[in-house]
Amino acid sequence: MKQRRASPKAAKAGTAAAASDAEPRPWHHMPDGTFRNPEGCDSRGQGRMRHAGPFFLEMLKMGARKVEVPEGHVVPRGEAVRDLQAYVKGEDDFLTWLGHASFLIRIGGLTVLTDPYLTTFAGPAGLGPRRYVKSGVPISALPPIDILVVSHNHYDHLDERALARLPNKKSMMVVVPLRLAKFFRDRGFPNVVELDWHQRYETRGVSVTALPVVHWSRRSGFDTNRTLWAGFALKSEEHHLFFGGDSGYGPIFSDIGDAYGPFDTALLGIGAYEPRVMMKASHATPEEAVQMGRDLKARRIVGMHWGTVLLTVEPPFEPPERFVKAAAEQGYEPENTWIMRIGETRPLAGAWPSNV
Repeated sequence: MKQRRASPKAAKAGTAAAASDAEPRPWHHMPDGTFRNPEGCDSRGQGRMRHAGPFFLEMLKMGARKVEVPEGHVVPRGEAVRDLQAYVKGEDDFLTWLGHASFLIRIGGLTVLTDPYLTTFAGPAGLGPRRYVKSGVPISALPPIDILVVSHNHYDHLDERALARLPNKKSMMVVVPLRLAKFFRDRGFPNVVELDWHQRYETRGVSVTALPVVHWSRRSGFDTNRTLWAGFALKSEEHHLFFGGDSGYGPIFSDIGDAYGPFDTALLGIGAYEPRVMMKASHATPEEAVQMGRDLKARRIVGMHWGTVLLTVEPPFEPPERFVKAAAEQGYEPENTWIMRIGETRPLAGAWPSNV
């Protein structure tokens, strides 16, 4: 196991690695121990509270209506499990969308699980928004996980009930942003590494680098921004993948592209963006997600964080239409603009040069 700082090129991204006694405090480390977004990027402001009442009223109305899921949005469970098992038995690296921001990724021969929101509610004790589509593959059918990567502590990305049901807790490595390690160790995961932005963990030919994104954190009413949030670069000899976690748009993505790009594949959030006055500093629009891909110098872009659970007020199946249209307008070929079905597995093929 190796934990180390990334290349000095990371300084282009506007921040240093984790602070020590001999170094100045990085921009995103606040004096009170909380964290903030990268310099020059939006943050959640007090003005948004003026719009909170109408927003939550509209969400209550939407939650009372049944979501009509289009045909073909979900791979039938039996078919999804059979397809995944075939890839697991093979040697090719692959990507399986489990829904929302949860993916099963095999890269460099290692199996990575991201942001495992895999049970029903995005909240504690059966509260919070309810999934209208089940996880693409049941937890019981997942292969052994080598690396669990979690971007931040929101309930739709960090699902405590799913964690309790994951197999091989004792052997998998958990990679999380700063101050989230205790959460996992307390729940039976002994192998946990915390990363600050631009720090890297390496194992068996695969590196995982935590990168800045535009978001925030909170698990209760009293811990806002007490833990860090991050995206991650996963890199093997054959593939370089960016997992965006949860993010609004900002100039940081151009900085990341210059310092770490190009990427073969970028998994980017395209949903939960309305109303903009409340969501701008948390979630990108589909058009902004495409611009993220361009800034990151990503050859292929994959839409995620949509089609699973109602979190905001835009029509739930609007994001992919806008994403595909914007991608075409920005010069992405159809074969490199992926809208996956929940439960679908696709191979990650083809190499792309990288500066990391």
